[in-house]
Amino acid sequence: MSGRPEILFPLFADLETLPGIGPKTAQSFGQIGVETPRDILFSLPYSVVDRQKKDTIQGAEFPGVVTVEVIIGRHQPARNRGGAYRITVSDAQTDFQLVFFHGRSRYLEAQLPEGSRRVVSGKIELFDGAAQMVHPDHMLPVEEADSIPGFEPVYHLTQGVTQKTMFKAAQGALQRLPELAEWIDPSLQKSKAWPAWDTAMRLGHTPQSLEAVSAHDPARVRLAYDELLAHQLTLALARQTERKQRGLSSLGTGALQRRVLLALPYQPTNAQARSIDEIAKDMADPHRMNRLLQGDVGSGKTLVAFMALLVAVEAGGQGVLMAPTEILARQHLEGLQPLAETAGVVVEILTGRDKGKERGKKLAALARGDIHILVGTHAVFQSDVGFQDLRLAIVDEQHRFGVRQRLELAEKGQGADVLVMTATPIPRSLALAQYGDMDVSVLDEKPPGRKPVKTAVVNTERVGEVVGHLRRAISEGRQCYWVCPLVEESEVVDLVAAEERFKQLRAELGEGVVGLVHGQMPAAEKDAAMAAFQRGDTQVLVATTVIEVGVNVPNATIMVIERAEIFGLAQLHQLRGRVGRGSAESTCLLMYQAPLSENGRKRLEVLRESEDGFKISETDLQMRGAGDMIGTAQSGLPRFQIADLEQQSDLMEVAQSDARTLLAQDPGLQSERGKAARVLLWLMKQDQAIRLISVG
Repeated sequence: MSGRPEILFPLFADLETLPGIGPKTAQSFGQIGVETPRDILFSLPYSVVDRQKKDTIQGAEFPGVVTVEVIIGRHQPARNRGGAYRITVSDAQTDFQLVFFHGRSRYLEAQLPEGSRRVVSGKIELFDGAAQMVHPDHMLPVEEADSIPGFEPVYHLTQGVTQKTMFKAAQGALQRLPELAEWIDPSLQKSKAWPAWDTAMRLGHTPQSLEAVSAHDPARVRLAYDELLAHQLTLALARQTERKQRGLSSLGTGALQRRVLLALPYQPTNAQARSIDEIAKDMADPHRMNRLLQGDVGSGKTLVAFMALLVAVEAGGQGVLMAPTEILARQHLEGLQPLAETAGVVVEILTGRDKGKERGKKLAALARGDIHILVGTHAVFQSDVGFQDLRLAIVDEQHRFGVRQRLELAEKGQGADVLVMTATPIPRSLALAQYGDMDVSVLDEKPPGRKPVKTAVVNTERVGEVVGHLRRAISEGRQCYWVCPLVEESEVVDLVAAEERFKQLRAELGEGVVGLVHGQMPAAEKDAAMAAFQRGDTQVLVATTVIEVGVNVPNATIMVIERAEIFGLAQLHQLRGRVGRGSAESTCLLMYQAPLSENGRKRLEVLRESEDGFKISETDLQMRGAGDMIGTAQSGLPRFQIADLEQQSDLMEVAQSDARTLLAQDPGLQSERGKAARVLLWLMKQDQAIRLISVG
């Protein structure tokens, strides 16, 4: 499949081949990434104006658009420069005025001669009690009035492009629509009653009502589905390519796992048991595992991860657990150590701190296979680190860790299985958009014994009371986090805010009591401040959001978040999860600055009422939209032109299973439907996927 199929050539021609587009307009379009007729087609109108002809303007809603046939009456040119040129006109029942600013008499007398009949269409409004239409959008002789669409589509524009230009260009692009073979599964298309692709495109650009531009219109849904299907096909092809690489079959005996389960003071939750089972099955399979373990704060991911590592050890191999920072790596080690002792396996840590002889000893033990499980930071990537038989690589906190690192790590063990853990509950539709090439296990229950965190919403003005509350908690031997927001774009300003708060709390609570961590500090200082807090040397930790990932201080029972209204819901939920890890009652205080917007208030209420991260993230998605929620730029979340992940989230699941089924039946996309799907990939500019097919 060397190049773009010929049937698509007209859609990928120059913009200037469309009616009404010259070099200058083409340049304006280029600024918003519209470069071909295809791009015009995928810029669907977002609204529609009713221009159906009426007999009279009487009874119309003011201000509003009306299309009406009139007899042209008296012209009143402007009295002074820059004044209004007025023409009185009469429809079937009443008179009103057409108004033109900077109107030129010669032009207007030629266009609208007195006594002639014209059809005018434009926005009519009341001015001093009289109806007037300022600069009509259309004024045509009656016999030409058919060229005014009954419903006129309204497009998003950019500077230098008018609605008329856009409408004309879209109509021109529609003339070129090829008839393409159907790539959607026939039974799906039938059950949803979706139109064919070219019909859907025509309907999309000629909406006959406001409903027709909503996300639920069948033609729109079909076009959105095409976009999601192309995206999921790309991910499924990537997954297929990855799976072709030789994997290892690691069959656990269950002996070590049984020891650990017997020693646990509680039963694993159903979600934990199900996830352990899914992972073990994947590891036994000769294909390479590529699985995402999604668990809410405190859902017991550590146990699941450890069980997976034990499968690798039972099968005679080794496992590695990677964390983004040294603090988190040490924390994982502390969490795993007691479990490892029960199972009788050797766990060791490797970070950038290991130097010289010590490091040499660890590496030798690792290469001999004396170390069963290695916990570490990215230091485990260095070329001199070799395993005797690496079977499983677990990566903690996906978003700090790109696809490239996932592959690098897997290459340490030829074909080692990969498990990625994330503590960020992402709504299902976004998880599929972002991790569609992975299989997903979800921990959606909490193990017994975790106490709920009390959440209160407090006005910033009551900061004195909050400090008093901290003072009491400290006197009882408790610890507290105080999170300052990253408000400004510039880190310097935030820093001032965090340092001011730090000084103020230190003055109120005492010298050695308060520590400070922020993004600008050298890593070593940051680690030292965190470690001091973990040891209990400091009782209050003032921090910018660097603490949201993972730090575990069971004795910390209060979380204060300043300007909570500007954080994302998912982020607030993560921060709140830093407390409530011990046996004591914990509190989270969300401080806001009045006045709160309606939206801000709603978001804080959701947090106060729910501790279910998945529910919270669904709400976050509805309220803020996908791009905001994950920060589209860094998330690798694709930008869709038509599909709306908030309103059409169910479509993403259908697209994923459809794409995977199609590739399972037809891995090289050679069947009739497979060939149609190739055309779809070209149409959607999924060049990466097209390369994968030609390689595969």
